[in-house]
Amino acid sequence: MVEDRITDGRRIAELLSSELDGREDGGLAAVAVTNADRDVEPTADGARAYDVTRGDDRLARVLVHDDRAHLEFETAQDIAAETASDADLRVRPKATTPPRTLVFVESGADVKRATDVIQAVSRRLEDEDT
Repeated sequence: MVEDRITDGRRIAELLSSELDGREDGGLAAVAVTNADRDVEPTADGARAYDVTRGDDRLARVLVHDDRAHLEFETAQDIAAETASDADLRVRPKATTPPRTLVFVESGADVKRATDVIQAVSRRLEDEDT
């Protein structure tokens, strides 16, 4: 049996969006996909496809490249980096003001693991709210 590997950045972002919209377990009920750019075209540096929010807080931006997508976390960056690394996703810091953490989603198979990273960040914020 031959399995197709999804490595189109736009399609990966769509799969991630569907996964986030379809799950309501473990802190994901409060997570939403917002400010979607339905006409986004992938770029070498990554074009913003949508935001991932929890209430009024933006957890991450999702950017698309030709061959992958990446999440740019603005909050709970330590949790995002640790969870992504544990899930064998490529992670790197982005030296901006304020700093950010990038998590790369390089195939459709990585989407569930990327969702776990978002879930961990959402749980951290939920814990801080209580």
